[in-house]
Amino acid sequence: MGHLNLAASKRNPRQWKLLDLITGVFFGLVTLFFLLVFTPLGDSLAASGRQALLLSTSSDPKQRQRLVAVIESGQHQQAIEACPADEVDHMPCEDPRLNSQLSRAMNFYRERHCPLPDQTPLCLIPPPHGYKIPVQWPESLHKIWHANMPHNKIADRKGHQGWMREEGSHFIFPGGGTMFPDGAAPYIEKLGQYIPIGNGVLRTALDMGCGVASFGGALLSRGILSLSFAPRDSHKAQIQFALERGIPAFVAMLGTRRLPFPAFSFDFVHCSRCLIPFTAYNATYFIEVDRLLRPGGYLVISGPPVQWPKRDKEWADLQAVARALCYELIAVDLNTVIWKKPVGDSCLYNQNEFGLELCEESDDPSDAWYIKLKKCVTRTSSVKGEYAIGTIPIWPARVTEAPSRAIVRKNGIDVFEADTRRWERRVTYYKNVLDLKLGTPAVRNIMDMNAFFGGFAAALVSNPVWVMNVVPPCKPTTLDVIYDRGLIGVYHDWCEPFSTYPRSYDFIHVSGIESLIKHSGSSKTRCSLVDLMVEMDRILRPQGTVVIRDSPEVIDKVGRIAHAVRWVTTVHEKEPASHGREKILVAIKSFWKLP
Repeated sequence: MGHLNLAASKRNPRQWKLLDLITGVFFGLVTLFFLLVFTPLGDSLAASGRQALLLSTSSDPKQRQRLVAVIESGQHQQAIEACPADEVDHMPCEDPRLNSQLSRAMNFYRERHCPLPDQTPLCLIPPPHGYKIPVQWPESLHKIWHANMPHNKIADRKGHQGWMREEGSHFIFPGGGTMFPDGAAPYIEKLGQYIPIGNGVLRTALDMGCGVASFGGALLSRGILSLSFAPRDSHKAQIQFALERGIPAFVAMLGTRRLPFPAFSFDFVHCSRCLIPFTAYNATYFIEVDRLLRPGGYLVISGPPVQWPKRDKEWADLQAVARALCYELIAVDLNTVIWKKPVGDSCLYNQNEFGLELCEESDDPSDAWYIKLKKCVTRTSSVKGEYAIGTIPIWPARVTEAPSRAIVRKNGIDVFEADTRRWERRVTYYKNVLDLKLGTPAVRNIMDMNAFFGGFAAALVSNPVWVMNVVPPCKPTTLDVIYDRGLIGVYHDWCEPFSTYPRSYDFIHVSGIESLIKHSGSSKTRCSLVDLMVEMDRILRPQGTVVIRDSPEVIDKVGRIAHAVRWVTTVHEKEPASHGREKILVAIKSFWKLP
């Protein structure tokens, strides 16, 4: 029996509905394809999807751990995703969104408070829109690209005080400050009437609440290396500006904990309108400054409360604390006071009005990683060696002579001298064979993540660079030797992010990277090498260099992760005279941008 052909109008209505549905879906998919591929909507949706993935890795620790394991194994073929555009200046441990929920007592909320790694999105910090390779040193001391940190608040608020101003595509730094609007140079000249500036007696300085660090920048020409610090505050980016200029600086707050330095580190401590309440909490902050100041060193406070209107009580208290600690008053020049710290233990009047007492001999004054501020005064007798001003060599001789605090260690002088020779040889190899840009204008800010005695930094003292020497608290506490040599640095545990802005350093060096994340005396790791290298990428400037020395097995692992963080790597043999199984990985951070 033949089929009966019906006219189109006679077909079943259900057949019409099914055909319409299929046709509609087909054309809808075609339209969506064109929208996703050929219009900005596709980029937007893709970005939203990436952001959802990033958020899911931070909210689901197991998913994040799986991603880390895949990256470490080298099976992750694509680069780690970029963080959102509003994270360009993100500092994980100084995040105002998190810290605002904490106690404001003694500025606790403005100190370091780090999220757990499992709670941190695994992504790479992008540069801001319009970012350019930074202006090179020494020109950067006076101007930087506006697009690299387009934060105008300081220029708007402090421009009349000579801090900085916007000029075309640059920020310009005239060198002024609130207490020296005409420039730091005349201010330093005034200080030089009372303290030895420029003759090698003073080398390391701590500039507290530094603004954009013009004071520290001006001291460099006098042979004084000043480490500036300030919190992340309402000015948004004062430390970021300092680092972009090529001046040593990091983010910190004098709050409830000791600052991350050993005892008697700084020859000279400076506060220019830093607004630190030195006499509050039974003079706890003054006591912390005393711990950091080298015997025979100088303390300079400029601005309130020094002879300041309506601040008479605070000024009287400040003088009373200094007298109780037997500081010698050198001068009071208008709103600037200069004291000299005694060489021996502070005399401490038996009945001083602050109830100050000397610490026990058993107290280690150089223990300063997450250590609460002490309410007792550090004994100079609790630290072995000679480290007072006048007993140590003047600069630059002190960088090569074995410091007393190195010699008192077991086989200290032999270890020190061998370390110095080793790094002189290695740095020569870096320059001549590996053709690294050390000593050229392309490199100014350097970090040594595992510094020991600071031999790497010492081998670079004739170059126009500065080195942030980092000593992990799980390692021997050698940071005091680094300061005795006239170099600078901090304690830091590399299982946490560093207290600096993104894109702060031109060059990062680390010898023994895996030792930074392992338990002492154990093969077990405390944290992830992936997270550590993502943090290194955050700190490093685009087109910056990383040099990593470790065993061939570790270098292989580092190379796999480097691909995921968008580094371009080469692996080299160690210098001929070195012993051991080390290899050297050199990586360049690619200059990528958000779409």
